[in-house]
Amino acid sequence: MFKNQTFWITVIGVILGAMAGYAYYYYIGCATGSCSITSSPVNSTLYGSLMGGLLFSMWKKETPKKNS
Repeated sequence: MFKNQTFWITVIGVILGAMAGYAYYYYIGCATGSCSITSSPVNSTLYGSLMGGLLFSMWKKETPKKNS
């Protein structure tokens, strides 16, 4: 169905980033609640998934276009 390798690399990055974002909230977090990203598990997970998707999408494999 999805044969595009770039799609799967980005999806894996989003999943790993979400797990890393939640882990950062859980283990480090923000004790005072004044941190906009790490004070909430939702914000931390969404930010981690965004960063993971962007990071992993850098390694996409480009296929050269054929001139016809």
